[in-house]
Amino acid sequence: MENSEGVKIESTVVTEEPLISALDIALFVVIITVAYFWYFKRDKQSSSSEKKPYTIQPSSLSSIEQTSNSSFIKKLKSTGRSLVVFYGSQTGTAEEFAGRIAKEGARYKMKGMVAVPEECDMADLVEMKEIQKSLAIFCIATYGERDPTDNAMDFYEWLQNGDADLEGLNYAVFGLGNKTYEHYNEIAIYIDQRLEELGATRVHEIGLGDDDANIEDDFVSWKEKLWESVCSHYGIEETGEESNIRQYKLVDCSEVLPERIFSGEISRLKSYENQRFPFDVKNPYLSKIAVNRELHKSGDRSCMHIEFDIDGSKMRYDTGDHVAVYPKNSSELVDKIGELLNADLDAVFSLLNTDEESSKKHPFPCPCTYRTALTYYLDITSNPRTHIMKELIEYASDPKDQEKLKLMASSTPEGKKEFHEWILRDNRNIVHILEDLPSVKPDLDHLCELLPRLQCRYYSISSSPKVYPKSIHITAVLVNYTTPTNRVNKGVATNLLAQLIPTNDELPQPTIPIYIRRSQFRLPPKSQTPIIMIGPGTGLAPFRGFIQERDYARKEGREIGEMVLYFGCRKKDEDFIYENELQEYVANGTLTKLHLAFSRDQPEKKYVTHLLEQNADELWNIIGEKSGHLYVCGDARSMAKDVHSIIVKVVMEKGQMTNSQALNYVKKMEQQKRYSADVWS
Repeated sequence: MENSEGVKIESTVVTEEPLISALDIALFVVIITVAYFWYFKRDKQSSSSEKKPYTIQPSSLSSIEQTSNSSFIKKLKSTGRSLVVFYGSQTGTAEEFAGRIAKEGARYKMKGMVAVPEECDMADLVEMKEIQKSLAIFCIATYGERDPTDNAMDFYEWLQNGDADLEGLNYAVFGLGNKTYEHYNEIAIYIDQRLEELGATRVHEIGLGDDDANIEDDFVSWKEKLWESVCSHYGIEETGEESNIRQYKLVDCSEVLPERIFSGEISRLKSYENQRFPFDVKNPYLSKIAVNRELHKSGDRSCMHIEFDIDGSKMRYDTGDHVAVYPKNSSELVDKIGELLNADLDAVFSLLNTDEESSKKHPFPCPCTYRTALTYYLDITSNPRTHIMKELIEYASDPKDQEKLKLMASSTPEGKKEFHEWILRDNRNIVHILEDLPSVKPDLDHLCELLPRLQCRYYSISSSPKVYPKSIHITAVLVNYTTPTNRVNKGVATNLLAQLIPTNDELPQPTIPIYIRRSQFRLPPKSQTPIIMIGPGTGLAPFRGFIQERDYARKEGREIGEMVLYFGCRKKDEDFIYENELQEYVANGTLTKLHLAFSRDQPEKKYVTHLLEQNADELWNIIGEKSGHLYVCGDARSMAKDVHSIIVKVVMEKGQMTNSQALNYVKKMEQQKRYSADVWS
């Protein structure tokens, strides 16, 4: 016979009395099985416990806390809180807004906490009515065209598929979106409507923030009216107490052993020295730069072709996916902050949450040096928001500087105008503010608390795993521009990548942390399906992967459908990227047609949209008569919108439809994943 592990057990039969009875054997098997599982369970727990000192809670309700306290309701009840602010964030802005709302709750006698939907049992929303004067606020971003953020995906699906009775739940929603995208704030709008459908009570109307304009202004205006509605709904009054109390306290860590100090890791201490699969947003893979070459032939701009080595990482990607790159700030800017504040950047410190009940103990991995925090963890190059202006006021010794900060921190029309012109239009970051307001000398630890987290940058993968299973390719334009104050601002990630040039094999190759983010931007399941790809500039990136994949299928002897590419750039002799590759694909038949628009090679500018209008018959033949797929990648602000309008017009004219019918036809294409966009603003 066999035991539970498939190991044969032999028994010897004697004529008198068996030496080992069947019962003995059965008991023996049970004992061995129990011992086996006990040993490996203990080993697993031991390994898990060994990791705990090396991790940091990157979000407000950690998975570790859930083990002992799986319900945010229990957390609210045990700590006497009535306000919970959930956030769905991809870049950190929604998380920041959620924190500000929770903090302000104290002014209205509503003790608040911040929570992440993916780390909570959202079904417990039905129990919110058990807490007196309770309120749930949702700060929810729409990612890309119409997707929830990663940490709100489960909650979104729960709302779609569930039918919970949310009567007694009081709520409000603020959405973060971008008007350059067709489906503006769609996820927040859906959540707001769905909560009401399930019986919840809307305390205040939904707020819609536009990141293409001034999302800070949108948020502040909504937040002020929110608290008015809250006071009216609950019959309460503002206490008048200011809410700019420190959330974290400074801890001197000069005595901490060097091996216990973070040096840039995202979550687990020494994670870059001891890499462990699987790799994700909290555990990126330290990839070697295998190739870094210039794609532009001439001119004053730069476009890089970069290949990340993933051999041995067990990482897998699909054509159309994105790769996230973790950047670091330039040492020049970091040193400038130290100089302006007369601070020792190499001092080791930690910021500890003053709320002992909070599971988010630190704002970023601690302990670390100020240099590490400013280099790897904090965003020092973006435009600071108004709440930072407010917190800087107390550090201004010059009355003029103080008045300027007060004005920009206010919600008056004059204050909003000043903030828009001095911060946003002139593109000032925290370094510029400290330079231009020389009397402002904040404590460095407080500044570290105020600044938002440095976020990873996403790039469309420009390769196919069928052709390049051991590397990931990206196509990135180097970002450098002069601001109205004659300062040169540099893209954090692209300027770092530009410096990572591979050397000969004898020297260590440059590395950078990465992970793969799955995308819905996919080739049709059948290789015979015809497709149209529209990708000017670096919008070509994912289509390079598409073409490689179809070319691989062709070489395997499989039938492939028509592939039509629309590509545009400024000048053929300057920025026609991957020209030789594309011409080769045309020559071997993989690429059926290549439509090119060089906007500045003739007196009148010529764009891909002009070519689309000229080729209406070809467009309709593929997307109408042959039920093909259409893909758009690139600028969302103008190009993607213009393409959408042209497609609707073509469907009207060639499909003989009314405007309403054509819009419905295109919408159905989107629902069927026959019209896909991978765009950015």
